[in-house]
Amino acid sequence: MGSNHYELVFENWLKDNHIKFTRIDEAKRARLGKASIKSFDYFVYAGSHNVIIADVKGRKFKGTSFEKLTSLQCWVTETDITDIEFWQKIFGDDHHAVFFFVYDVQNVDVDFDGRDVYDFGGKRYLFFCVELDKYKKYMRVRSPKWKTVTLSADDFRAYAVEMKDFFKNENYSG
Repeated sequence: MGSNHYELVFENWLKDNHIKFTRIDEAKRARLGKASIKSFDYFVYAGSHNVIIADVKGRKFKGTSFEKLTSLQCWVTETDITDIEFWQKIFGDDHHAVFFFVYDVQNVDVDFDGRDVYDFGGKRYLFFCVELDKYKKYMRVRSPKWKTVTLSADDFRAYAVEMKDFFKNENYSG
């Protein structure tokens, strides 16, 4: 199916939390005549609410504390921004684009500061998400050479939400 391990972790978290989703088949994108546009990873069905256009970003966390949410990599490419925005416009107002950051915790001894840890395949993960509109509003250039953008630590703290809280607060669970 082409899923990487971060997508499999995301998918299993959704299953464990009874949230409906559809994995996007990138091969079908070409049939829509949009082969040059980067695909997103999932539709996540929000019950009577918007459909989430989910783009999963896997990152390693090598730190020792999540207390202040510092040193969390939350970069995306400029293409990620423009292409997921394209899909959001194509699908319309009832679709909502969100970046889901899946952090693979590398150290054994980590202070999670009360955050939910998800165990999968013998590893530990944390999930945060940032809505596209908020990301775009506060992003800054990370690397002109690599055409990447990111959020400052302050903006990440202000706008990133733990995935469980995102779905709970928005009543997205199925």
